[in-house]
Amino acid sequence: MAAQSPSLVAAVLAHSGRLEKEVLGTQIARLSRRVGELRGEVCNMINKKYKEFLPSMQSAEDLVSQVDSLSSNIDLLKSRIENEVRQDLNVAIAEFTELKQQLERDSLVLSVLKQLQEFDRAIKNYNTALLEKKYVAAARHLEKARSSLKMLESRKGFELKVLKALGTELTVQTQNMLYHLGEEWRQMVLWKLPPSKEISSAETVMQMELHLCTMPLNEDQLSGPPVASVLQAFAVLGELHTRLKLFDVSLDVCGENEKDSRVILAEMLGDMVWEEVSGCLIQECLVYSIPANSSKLEQYVEVIKSTEDFEKRLKNMGFLKGDAMDLLKYARNVNSHFANKKCQDVIVAARKLMTSEIHNTVKITPDSSVAVPKLPDPGAGDHLKMQKASKMLHNELINLENETRLSQHTFSLPTCHISVSVEKLMELAYQTLLEGTASTDQCCIQLFYSVRNIFHLFYDVVPIYHKENLQKLPQLAAIHHNNCMYIAHHLLTLGHQFRYRLTNILYDGAATFVDLVPGFRRLGMECFLAQMRVQKGELLERLSSARNFSNMDNEENCSAANKAARQVLHQLKRLGKVWQDVLPVNIYCKAMGTLLNIALSEIINRITALEDISAEDADRLHSLCRIMLEEGPLVFTPLLEENKNKKYQEEVPVYVQKWMMFKELMIILQANLQEIVDRWADGKGPLAAEFSPTEVKSLIRALFQNTERRAAALAKIK
Repeated sequence: MAAQSPSLVAAVLAHSGRLEKEVLGTQIARLSRRVGELRGEVCNMINKKYKEFLPSMQSAEDLVSQVDSLSSNIDLLKSRIENEVRQDLNVAIAEFTELKQQLERDSLVLSVLKQLQEFDRAIKNYNTALLEKKYVAAARHLEKARSSLKMLESRKGFELKVLKALGTELTVQTQNMLYHLGEEWRQMVLWKLPPSKEISSAETVMQMELHLCTMPLNEDQLSGPPVASVLQAFAVLGELHTRLKLFDVSLDVCGENEKDSRVILAEMLGDMVWEEVSGCLIQECLVYSIPANSSKLEQYVEVIKSTEDFEKRLKNMGFLKGDAMDLLKYARNVNSHFANKKCQDVIVAARKLMTSEIHNTVKITPDSSVAVPKLPDPGAGDHLKMQKASKMLHNELINLENETRLSQHTFSLPTCHISVSVEKLMELAYQTLLEGTASTDQCCIQLFYSVRNIFHLFYDVVPIYHKENLQKLPQLAAIHHNNCMYIAHHLLTLGHQFRYRLTNILYDGAATFVDLVPGFRRLGMECFLAQMRVQKGELLERLSSARNFSNMDNEENCSAANKAARQVLHQLKRLGKVWQDVLPVNIYCKAMGTLLNIALSEIINRITALEDISAEDADRLHSLCRIMLEEGPLVFTPLLEENKNKKYQEEVPVYVQKWMMFKELMIILQANLQEIVDRWADGKGPLAAEFSPTEVKSLIRALFQNTERRAAALAKIK
């Protein structure tokens, strides 16, 4: 046993050594394989980095050089194309210039041919008219031919040989025309000479007679032209003065038996031209002599007298007949013409004011008034009317002696801005009515209705003429609103101020403008309300981008909601500045309060419609509402003086209907269940005054989880 023990130990040791060698061999083999793998990876890496990357880089550089070469070729080709185009352009310009010159030459030739055609047509028409003994028409056709010939002769660059022939033909035809007219003239103008061949004594000279035949002597002459036609033809040809220069002296005495058969030439000419001459004198002279205001009507007597003297002189010369009084009739009807002219001038001036710019404004205060002209002292009849009216007014005021007195500005127009043109328009109305008080009854009536027409014209013209600006610009809409209210304010008393000064026809209730007041008030309100609807649409559009104020824990949603609120405040502040000192304070505050109320109502509706509001959402919604609560009152700046606006900013709940409701919503967003129940106070608390039970329950369900406490709180909201 002792001998076997060492051998056993030796065997165990030998076996254990062999095992260690095997393990080491295995590990070395594994390491060798790993070294081989690593060597392969390193080789791959080196190949990819140097063997493959460098050639690809070289190929990229080759591509760059090729691109540069191609780019230079493109530039070279581009420069060649530009040179070719420039050369072609120069050639095209030269060709176009040549074509233009050719077109001008052709147009000139065409014009010359057209003038030749006009000349030929005029000569043909002349021959036809001459054969029909229509001497006036024939003379006019000759003048057309002469005009065409002058146009041809004035053409530079054309030396037509035919022009000489045309001129000769025109001269021949003119002389032919004068010959025929001379023959007709000799048949109409007959000299009766004494039998003696020599006219040496005064007696023989006095026996000479001139007969002007205006009626046909026999049936053969019925187709002949009248004297007027012959004389007018002479006038067209410029030969009338040569035919009349021998008639400078007329005999003052003529036999009674021959009076009907002879006509004084001046009277004949008067019959021919007086209608045209009188119309010209009226339109070019007498129309402009009509006075512009009633104070100068008395001076118009001199114009009437001068007109009468002028007509008498024409009658003494034989130019006018005894019953011709066209000028005098017009001059004597001065009152009617004055009224018509005044009415026309008033309407023209009014329309000019209506189409002028609206934005030029003037400030109106309760102390300011239209520059009303001082009315004259009332007459005897007016005293009686005024006494009766005063007595009635006195009886009505007896019972008011002990009552509280009204402010002197109770019925005054509040401070605002109106257009300068509207102020001038109202002054024009007052001045026109004053003009009527000093005029005749008929003129007074016309002027009164002209003033009414002014306001009818304003009602129809201004909203259409300024339509685009009134829709786009809120300031102009506010000014137009003020203009209409200003006019309506004066129309209430305009007729009453002149009731004792206008004609009796208008005294019995007809001299009034009160019926126009509702229309003007409606016109101003409709324009301003239309602008309010535009602003409302813009506010709601901005709030529509707030993503319904939901999921405020999302940064994008929170940013969108805050941006929408800021845009709303910015719009309201901008609008407040635009309307500042323009609108009356009460209208300004109502308008701004309405718009702010629209924004708050939309925010309230969006928040109360939410079904789930987390604690973080509630905090962010509360912060957003606090911005509206703090900056909302700052949009109320009706006056330029900042320190005076604080009063209206403190009165926001008066103008914003949903203001207290908005504040209650903010409290709910930060309150716990017990605080909400306490503010409800069994339907008698401040929360119940603003929200319905359904709305409060909806907010509680959105803000709080479903617990027994929530159920208990909901049970108390009823």
